[in-house]
Amino acid sequence: MLKIRAVDPDSPLFGQIRPGYRLIAINGREVVDNLDFQFKSSDERLELVFDDAHGHRLDYSFNELYPGSLGITFEDDKIKRCKCNCVFCFIHQQPKGMRRALYVKDEDFRLSFTHGNFITLSNITEEDLQRIVEQRLSPIYISVHTTDDRLRRCMLRNEKLTPILPHLRFLVENGITVHTQVVLCPDLNNGPALKKTIEDLTPLFPGVSSLAVVPVGLTRYREHLPKLRLHTPEEASEVVEFIEKMQRVNIKKIGSRFVWAADEFYIVAGRQLPSLSSYEEMPQFENGVGMARQFITDFNRRRNTLKKIKSGKRAVLLTGQSAGSFMKGQIEPFLRDKLGLEVVVRPVANDFWGQSVTVSGLLTGQDLVKAIKKNTRKQDTVVLPPNCLNHDDLFLDDLSLDEFARQVNRPVLVGSYDLVDTLLEVYS
Repeated sequence: MLKIRAVDPDSPLFGQIRPGYRLIAINGREVVDNLDFQFKSSDERLELVFDDAHGHRLDYSFNELYPGSLGITFEDDKIKRCKCNCVFCFIHQQPKGMRRALYVKDEDFRLSFTHGNFITLSNITEEDLQRIVEQRLSPIYISVHTTDDRLRRCMLRNEKLTPILPHLRFLVENGITVHTQVVLCPDLNNGPALKKTIEDLTPLFPGVSSLAVVPVGLTRYREHLPKLRLHTPEEASEVVEFIEKMQRVNIKKIGSRFVWAADEFYIVAGRQLPSLSSYEEMPQFENGVGMARQFITDFNRRRNTLKKIKSGKRAVLLTGQSAGSFMKGQIEPFLRDKLGLEVVVRPVANDFWGQSVTVSGLLTGQDLVKAIKKNTRKQDTVVLPPNCLNHDDLFLDDLSLDEFARQVNRPVLVGSYDLVDTLLEVYS
């Protein structure tokens, strides 16, 4: 059942049901959450059953009701939690005192469908699987890590974990598209284990539509946690070479590369990024696969637009160490030498999480403040990465954007993923 938070004045039920009432069933079927409500309320004819605050049943019927016009807002669903203790879990690598939401280990197939969150299927039930199929919750995103069941139970530290391949086969045989990932840990699921994983998943294409191989992320807060290490540049290069070899095999077999290495592997290895077309439909863009190449390509396609800028103003672009490596090498020289713009790319060291964390999305306000106050002139416009703030304009350490601007006492702009648009705004 769903508890009502608000009723829109335009709702056909306004004045008849109130906040605090509960929706019990639609067309004779129990309603279990907000996503279930959206699915079951899509019929034109609806029979709704509510309970009021005193447990009295209220019945309403509607014919030819436009989907989505009920005008009811329900309380948020309780998030399904993860039962695993993965050896690489980022939640366990955080200090105390952070924002409460950062400690939530979600393992919710609904969020996988609605937000693209990766899940392990560690708490999936037969009823859940049937619902995914019935309601066509596709695509969903699944962390496989390895198809070796024994190794998978070891990495996820969950001895009750059921085999992953039967679940995947069930989903794809019933028309659900699945995107998968492997968090690659040196000395654990690489080498033969990674080869087996790719070879086990490839035959499930196109149902299993893609596989991303991403490097393990480690912070400095790993006391009492399993010993793990990062890939060396040589190992990262070996990963890239192996995956590109598998891509060539897959192109011949199934007509798709199917598996991709995350951008981070190329950056750590010091290798050139693949062409944009090699990422096909960019199925794992949000997972850091092809994002760097897309960023560079978009800039190169539109960079001549910046020729019209005539200004002596200086902009300082703050970013993570990963993006900083290719931005300083490929973008900053063009802006400075070809266009005469004073644009400085400044990679920011992540003192909060540790130097091994190099992505801009995990930069805290305090580290960015330190970077700005170092060799940045008062009149410089500071451009922040687009992914370092949440929807409430808060950094990971809960510093607000307003407080941030007050502390740095310089013009501040939150950039976009289109660098040309960002620079046009800086120099407007």
